[in-house]
Amino acid sequence: MDAVDLFTQHWNRERPDVDVSPMAVIGRIQRLSRLFEQDLKRFFSDFGMEFWEFDVLATLRRSGSEAGLTAGALIKVAMVTSGAITNRIDRLVAKGWIERQPCPEDRRVIRVRLTPEGRKMIDDVLPKHMENEQRLLASLDLDSREQLAGLLRTLAESLGDGAPD
Repeated sequence: MDAVDLFTQHWNRERPDVDVSPMAVIGRIQRLSRLFEQDLKRFFSDFGMEFWEFDVLATLRRSGSEAGLTAGALIKVAMVTSGAITNRIDRLVAKGWIERQPCPEDRRVIRVRLTPEGRKMIDDVLPKHMENEQRLLASLDLDSREQLAGLLRTLAESLGDGAPD
């Protein structure tokens, strides 16, 4: 029995007229999210970074483009406001991990790209991050992970979270 089982048991006793079964899924997703956030915060602090910093660096690195991405493209992936992405870009520029470059085709467009230091940072941290995530999922075998990933994908897509353009 976990905490969510206990909560639903209590609700079933106190309010048997209310179907609290969605809590079994949503409650666990919320609790797992908090547990993952706590672990990842600790993990990334060992590298002098925050999760959101890793996320921006990883997005730029996996884009495969030396030219980088626009702030608009970063907003779509990060699911944050334009003000938040501007703040994040400013902070990563100050750390020397990314730089702004005017787009040669349209000087009004600014692209954000990794610096050599930023590329080295993401390339060094990524394998360690994957080892950490393997550790976090160690209680699930490969088939269970794939099944869970598929179920979560279906749920996310049903709520409008598709692949970014």
